[in-house]
Amino acid sequence: MRKKTLLTLVGIIGISGAVLVGCANGNSASSKKSSSDKIIAVGAENEYADVISQIGGKYTSVTGIMSNPEADPHSYEANTKDASQISKADLIVQNGLGYDDFMSKLENGSKNSNRKVIDVAKALNYSADTENPHLWYKPETMKRVARLITTDLEKVKPSKKDYFENNLTKFNDSLKTWENDIQTLKNDYPQAKVAVTEPVSDYLVDAANLKNMTPWNYQAAVMNGTDPSPQDIKTQKELFNNKTIKVFLYNQQAIDDSTTELLSLAKKNNIPVVGVYETAPSGYTYQKWMEKETEAIISAIKEGKSTEKL
Repeated sequence: MRKKTLLTLVGIIGISGAVLVGCANGNSASSKKSSSDKIIAVGAENEYADVISQIGGKYTSVTGIMSNPEADPHSYEANTKDASQISKADLIVQNGLGYDDFMSKLENGSKNSNRKVIDVAKALNYSADTENPHLWYKPETMKRVARLITTDLEKVKPSKKDYFENNLTKFNDSLKTWENDIQTLKNDYPQAKVAVTEPVSDYLVDAANLKNMTPWNYQAAVMNGTDPSPQDIKTQKELFNNKTIKVFLYNQQAIDDSTTELLSLAKKNNIPVVGVYETAPSGYTYQKWMEKETEAIISAIKEGKSTEKL
């Protein structure tokens, strides 16, 4: 399954063992850094890295590992550069739920008792069998994650607590535009019918009180890199040919013959398309990214406008 078999760590732990051991030895020194040094942080996905940057500001140096909006994160293959970055990190934020399993493997290859790791799914009490791992599309997720990040940054650099707390307040306030957009969908277009390629934006669809018509088994098959059943394919295509749906939410980072066929069906039937992403497109903060996608859905339903790419 694509969700669970996210990558092959070919030789990263074995071939570059000396690199990891060396980095691990260096961590004891990094834990003794002076208070003037920046906090080294890593986000497994660039949306988490962005939030760390917004909270930590000038006191952090942050790296986002999965950050290519043209690549499928489910197929990401870690490398020795990732291992090096993780080995030096004071703070790591990863999604969990099998989405970025390579993180735990690399962390285990460079033990550091002082390193703080936030596994978002575990921290927010998601069960291990949660089917949809795309947690950042749920509106309340990043507020809760931002609070966890703030707390850990304060533990690493207590003297800057007020600075981190002020940035947390700014971050939470900046989410209001997105929250208002979601409310607009709930108020003006309740139960508007949509179709998706896979459950990337399903949490947003649910929060906005839209009706996802795509069979779950179809979504799960595409997400996990398997073939949907003939019946589910038939049901999905009928949503387009019968013009049942108001908008098609198309994952721009997981494209294959079946998804491009649906894209063609949407265009043939004049169904507006909104491109959605698993990692933040270049130039977008987390909140601006969510705003733009939600506003694109509003424009699609209201005006029939497509926004295939951000």
